Amino acid sequence: MNTRTNFDSNLKELKQSLLDMAEEAEYAIKKAMVSLISQDLQKAEEVIEGDNKIDEMENRINDQAILLIAKESPVATDLRKIIVALKISSEVERIADMAVNIAKSTIHIGGEPHIKDIVEIPLMMEKALNMLRESLTAFYTEDTVIAKASAEKDDEIDAMYGRLIQELMGYIREHPSETKQVTQLAFVCRYIERIGDHVTNIAENVIYLVTGKRYDLNT
Repeated sequence: MNTRTNFDSNLKELKQSLLDMAEEAEYAIKKAMVSLISQDLQKAEEVIEGDNKIDEMENRINDQAILLIAKESPVATDLRKIIVALKISSEVERIADMAVNIAKSTIHIGGEPHIKDIVEIPLMMEKALNMLRESLTAFYTEDTVIAKASAEKDDEIDAMYGRLIQELMGYIREHPSETKQVTQLAFVCRYIERIGDHVTNIAENVIYLVTGKRYDLNT
């Protein structure tokens, strides 16, 4: 196997490791949301405990990247691919942290009857996860069009977040005794909104990967 082929093979493995990590993060987000809706505190605890696995996956990606740099001495373009993979793995790890935060909010709410059906929050979560999938497809295929399209959907997440927060603040005014639960639900909304921000960062890194230029897609 020649040097170029060997590098491409190792880079493909690095990308696959990152996609595996993202899949685990997505599963954690979904599991945390199920725990919130069903008030399954055991499932919430499992999400928190499972975060170690995702941290370990990020560490392995870091090790793969370092080994790839050390063994292959990549040129500028190839080095950029490795650096971007590391940056994206960091964003994915932060997305997984949002799953832990949602699980902790679920535990804080405990067995209190929900003040309202949890419907809009899972819809916002699904939009955020769709963004994540698209941004990772953009990374794997090095497609800036898909990257930009995924980032543009963050505006939808922000709009939903604004509406939900306004609604939840109204509940506090009408039902001050439910302040603790409303506050935790507001936190959950914020965590999902943050997922959208992290996905936007992933999209920006994809564009940098392909063009070598930095773009701010949050404007």
